[in-house]
Amino acid sequence: MTWIWRFLINTFIISILCHLSASSQDLNLVIIANGKGVPTEMKLAQLKSTMRGEKLRWPDGTKVVIALLKSSTPIGVDTSKKIYNMSANELNKYWLALVFQGKADAPNFFNSESELEEFVSQNNGAIGVIVHPAANNKIVLIDGKRFL
Repeated sequence: MTWIWRFLINTFIISILCHLSASSQDLNLVIIANGKGVPTEMKLAQLKSTMRGEKLRWPDGTKVVIALLKSSTPIGVDTSKKIYNMSANELNKYWLALVFQGKADAPNFFNSESELEEFVSQNNGAIGVIVHPAANNKIVLIDGKRFL
C-alpha cells in the first residue's frame, strides 16, 4: 500500500515541477520593425490584428511584412501563445489556411533572431518578434510598453 502512496506523491511532484518549468519559460517578447511604414507605438489589439494577417497595409500604404521565428524555437512557441493565443501547431495550421484561401501572404519564418533582425531591417513594412533586440533596431511600443 505504501508504494501506491509513494507513486502518487512522486507523480504529483513531477507534474508540479513540469508545470512550473513550462510557465517559467514566458519570455519578454519585443516587437521590432523596419523604419518605413510601421508606427512607433500600437495597441495590443492592433498588433494582434496585424500579426494575424487581418491588416495588409500600414497607414502610409506600405505592405505589412510579418517576420517570425519558427514555431520549433522557444521564442516561436511564446509568440504563438502571447500574440496568437494558439499552440505552435495551431499557428502553423492557421497560416496554411489563410495562405491557401488567398487571404494573406505567409509570414517569413527564421531560425535565429539575427536572421529575423536582418530581414526586418532590409524590408519596408516588416515587423517581427524577438527577445534580444540589437541597439539599432526600431522597437515598437505595445500599449506603451517595450515588452509583451
